Amino acid sequence: VQLVESGGGLVQPGGSLRLSCVASGFTFSNYEMKWYRQAPGKERESVARISSRVHSTSYADSVKGRFTISRDNAKDTVFLQMNRLEPEDTAVYYCHARAGVGYDYWGQGTQVTVSS
Repeated sequence: VQLVESGGGLVQPGGSLRLSCVASGFTFSNYEMKWYRQAPGKERESVARISSRVHSTSYADSVKGRFTISRDNAKDTVFLQMNRLEPEDTAVYYCHARAGVGYDYWGQGTQVTVSS
């Protein structure tokens, strides 16, 4: 089982990034997918969620209206489009897959730094 994130980097405030997470080793379409982030000295927090079949979405209040989560089940990939980035969005972003107890996987993370 693997989740491999990409797309992180350094961006100026107000800029955009698109994160990708490619899954392998499990039936991606059966799994709810989430993006989490963890800033230095802070706990990991959920940022966005997308359901497995209906593709319903939900977001943390801090990113609502700026971030969009989506998935392509044909490509076993989940995305996080991040617009109007702020310095407070600086963190390591993690992809997470869940289909129930014992079916729970994490990616290695990708660094996002928002700074001028």
